[in-house]
Amino acid sequence: MRTPTHTVSTSPLSTTAEVEIDALTRAFFSVFTNKNGIKPDVDAIHRMFIPQGLIIKCNGADREIYTLQEFIEPRRLLLSGGRLTEFQEQEVSARTDIFGGIAQRYCIYEKSGILDGQAFQARGVKTLQLIRMDDGWKLVSLAWEDERDGLAVPDRL
Repeated sequence: MRTPTHTVSTSPLSTTAEVEIDALTRAFFSVFTNKNGIKPDVDAIHRMFIPQGLIIKCNGADREIYTLQEFIEPRRLLLSGGRLTEFQEQEVSARTDIFGGIAQRYCIYEKSGILDGQAFQARGVKTLQLIRMDDGWKLVSLAWEDERDGLAVPDRL
């Protein structure tokens, strides 16, 4: 696994904020892992987001906009029902901009697994919006789009 690269603002708290946002991002990607018998923890998403959080899947002109619960339930079934196995998703490159109590992270990720008996690998880009709360950084929204014919993910951001 490659270590993500970062560009962060130079505020005095940016180093601490970057470490916290890095950890939150790693934790988010890890909740979907069911590789090597790991049990996915999709309910952890509730602790990572503000309650009003949104998750958006883009696919060309199509948009799927989910509340947290609308996003979690189908993934729970997919990851624990046997259709998607040996799944892992990880960030490979990222840029994070922080200003006071707000942050924006733009990252490239890779995912792989076995869906309905067919092995696959894919890459995509996610954008995460975060705010600093009393108990730490929380995700406000996340949007992603996977690479496809006519839309290539750059090597680096």
